[in-house]
Amino acid sequence: MTSFLIFDMSTFRALKKPLRRIPPLIAVDRKAAKPLYQQIYEAYRNRIVRGELRGGELVPSTRELARELRISRLPVVNAYSQLLAEGHFETRVGSGTFIATTIPTHSRSPLPHRGRPGAGPRSVSACARVLPKFERPSWVEHLGAFQVGQPDLRNFPVEVWSRLLSRYSRQLKVRALQYGDPMGLDELRESVATYLRTSRGVRCEPEQIMIVSGSQQALDVSTRVLLDPGARVWVENPGYWLAQHVLAAAGCRMIAVPVDSEGLDVARGIKLSPDARAAFVAPSHQYPLGITMSATRRSQLLQWTSQAAAWIIEDDYDSEYRYVSMPIASLQGLDTRDRVIYTGTFSKVLFPSLRVGYIVIPPDLVERFAAVRQSMDICPSHASQAVLAQFIREGHFARHIRKTRKVYEERRQVLVEEIKRAFGLRYRIMGASAGTHLALLLGDRYCDRDIVMKAAPKRLWLSALSLSYVASPTRQGLVLGFGNTPTSQIPAGVVLLKAFLGA
Repeated sequence: MTSFLIFDMSTFRALKKPLRRIPPLIAVDRKAAKPLYQQIYEAYRNRIVRGELRGGELVPSTRELARELRISRLPVVNAYSQLLAEGHFETRVGSGTFIATTIPTHSRSPLPHRGRPGAGPRSVSACARVLPKFERPSWVEHLGAFQVGQPDLRNFPVEVWSRLLSRYSRQLKVRALQYGDPMGLDELRESVATYLRTSRGVRCEPEQIMIVSGSQQALDVSTRVLLDPGARVWVENPGYWLAQHVLAAAGCRMIAVPVDSEGLDVARGIKLSPDARAAFVAPSHQYPLGITMSATRRSQLLQWTSQAAAWIIEDDYDSEYRYVSMPIASLQGLDTRDRVIYTGTFSKVLFPSLRVGYIVIPPDLVERFAAVRQSMDICPSHASQAVLAQFIREGHFARHIRKTRKVYEERRQVLVEEIKRAFGLRYRIMGASAGTHLALLLGDRYCDRDIVMKAAPKRLWLSALSLSYVASPTRQGLVLGFGNTPTSQIPAGVVLLKAFLGA
């Protein structure tokens, strides 16, 4: 049996429709009693009827299909003639043969459950069951005021990145096409280690760096290496909601430790669970409240890990940006017992789709982390690592940080001033001294989720503070990002926000 894969070439036609998918195989069996032309005809017709091939999709010429199937052209010509006669195919002069556009487009709604009549929902793993229903965030494909986690895309040096990417493509070596090291590309690991030592006070060597697909994978890998199902883990309350998902999926028991003006309340954590296996913290700029953990709390947390033989997973979120003081040194740099797993990402400071982050691993755990990473996805992509390494080595990364720090500082100042002008002292602002977001605490008479839903049609992309809580009681509030919100849009955005709050 031979087969030919039909490629959807509609992207390259004048209509320029988006490439939807790769259509199924057309197969023939020379040993079958059914004539070859009949096999080809039925294969096309059946796939068109089922909606697998859709109107406007390009099909190969008779000569191409015959050559790929290694058969005479005559059966292909006969099959195509029949399909054209029945209206399944149509031809366009100078363009080729296509699935007829007159054929109705099939619905893309989810397929119905085809289990036994009366059967309940399909069985899935405990990992899948504990996660909330997936809903694509409304802000994923849109840009608007106050989005959280979005850097300044307009000021990213696209021309520089494009030039480095073009250079990489022109000089592509065969070794770049091979599988790579699960720990990542040596050049990038060296650049990251140098950057972390000099700017974040991290104690590390390149051999301790693992390149991952953003901070989310960093947490996932760390959880798989360090925590068994049922392990107790301190989490900040409120805290980063996607971190909560990873821990829940791993079967960990989350211990919600309150966050106050000094960061994670270590004394409260010890009362709640002194023998917890790990603590997940973002000490430099906590999400969502934006608190910086005090020196006292940092010392208490490190002392607890030593006594309890516990781990700290440090998410150095937004650490590059501080506006009222110098950047705060990492928690890992204060650790003398190798109990801190340090994680960070470039996606928050460069652009989200880059999906490159890193883990700094204690030396004696490197082999275990590498083994777990290899079992997950073998290795990171070579291209993004190589281009990023060059971007850092040539000084573009440092220049971008310096430039955006000034931009974000201006936006932060304008946002704080506009909030105070609009609301006075009615609502409390938290976390405005660092990072690219702040929190606006509302009274209990508000429902922050309702406000978020009402604001979205006006392209005001707010985040509800209450969604970040693991346990009650929860505060009502809004998390406002200013990283990708131009200064000129901030006053109008605050005016809209005031209208939604009825103030």
